[in-house]
Amino acid sequence: FKYTSSSLIPLDDLRVYIDLSQSLFAASLTRSSMDEEYEVIVLGTGLKECILSGLLSVDGVKVIHMDRNDYYGGESTSLYLNQLWKKFRGEEKAPEHLGASRDYNVDMMPKFMMGNGKLVRTLIHTDVTKYLSFKAVDGSYVFVKGKVQKVPVTPMEAMKSNLMGIFEKRRAGKFFGYVQDYDEKDPKTHNGMDLTKLTTKELIAKFGLDDNTIDFIGHAIALHTNDEHLHQPALDTVMRMKLYAESLARFQGSSPYIYPLYGLGELPQAFARLSAVYGGTYMLNKPDCTVEFDEEGKVTGVTSEGETAKCKKVVCDPSYLPNKVNKIGRVARAIAIMSHPIPNTNDSHSVQVIIPQKQLARKSDMYVFCCSYSHNVAPKGKFIAFVSTDAETDNPQTELKAGIDLLGPVDEIFFDMYDRYEPVNEPASDNCFISTSYDATTHFETTVADVLNMYTLITGKQQLDLSVDLSAASAAEE
Repeated sequence: FKYTSSSLIPLDDLRVYIDLSQSLFAASLTRSSMDEEYEVIVLGTGLKECILSGLLSVDGVKVIHMDRNDYYGGESTSLYLNQLWKKFRGEEKAPEHLGASRDYNVDMMPKFMMGNGKLVRTLIHTDVTKYLSFKAVDGSYVFVKGKVQKVPVTPMEAMKSNLMGIFEKRRAGKFFGYVQDYDEKDPKTHNGMDLTKLTTKELIAKFGLDDNTIDFIGHAIALHTNDEHLHQPALDTVMRMKLYAESLARFQGSSPYIYPLYGLGELPQAFARLSAVYGGTYMLNKPDCTVEFDEEGKVTGVTSEGETAKCKKVVCDPSYLPNKVNKIGRVARAIAIMSHPIPNTNDSHSVQVIIPQKQLARKSDMYVFCCSYSHNVAPKGKFIAFVSTDAETDNPQTELKAGIDLLGPVDEIFFDMYDRYEPVNEPASDNCFISTSYDATTHFETTVADVLNMYTLITGKQQLDLSVDLSAASAAEE
């Protein structure tokens, strides 16, 4: 490496060096790594698989982590501009006016994380925060009545919101006050209501809120992906709302979300470093990883390039065991490069806009995600926006139009659709633990729920203890 310890290293050179070092590290692993026996073999370096690899390594489990690709991240990787162009435009070259390729980190599964949520707690629990830097997200919005509106979550914000008329504001303020004061362990705060029996619809009816208010509460604050919650116990929705408000208060910002500098591609690599620190072995560029089974159908190991690593359990994404998963839908998405923030979001450099399904007469919500150079994912003055939803047609351009119309002029736009899968095997019978494909949401709540459920199945533990000191992680103001 050409720089001395006293040199100032250009950022591009440093990142090339880190990429090269990781590749050389993977290439330097000896044949004995494949000949050994492991408790768990993890296939694929997507975010879910990397979190599980890190958690298991911290628990003292002997893990080897393999990927057919020569890069980290799998389906949740981040791409430079040239990589993005190659993926969607083939041999066509990216235009020079968009800036340097390596100034871009375009997430393939863009998601914000709740400041007080389970992913942040998992990062702190595993001490992965020392490998990452975060910045608060500027805004959280909802599309209601044909307009993009700021999401209110406190009685004070409700009174200022343009979403509601004066009488609805008072009713919403009382409801938010009830949620804010609610303590599951203190019956005095329950107002005589048992939220384990009362449905969300019945609870909201007691405050007389209208359908539009119910819509943004359920989808933009509680982050439900459909309306089934209205007929389920209200406790879940109330606790989700409290998480949103606590996350909002944590960084004293205008959204409850945070996001890592340089994009989500940093997360899988951070968990990979964690796993390595605790003795986990990583092997990239391992083609044709074949899971081996005994006569009873239980996993015995993984074979690649004529070598077999033995194991007791396999953790993987759906692509490694296609005969043990079912297709559950498709996601349609658009990726746009812009030279301005999304209109009507107070010039936010990073923002989420949720469009509840009823607002568009759809079966599923639509999500708009935007990040920019302020999070080091694009050159100065450039913004990257995503629009995503569960596909209900085969035409993403038409289906995503309502979200794309919110973006304003775009420099370039790409359209994509991908299939979603979920496991149908019995892990107790075959010892295979398969993650569910990433959904259309632009927040991590569903992702982390899947990871923690898999962790419980793999380890047999009731749940991961995430009661951590949240002050161990912080988000930069600038």
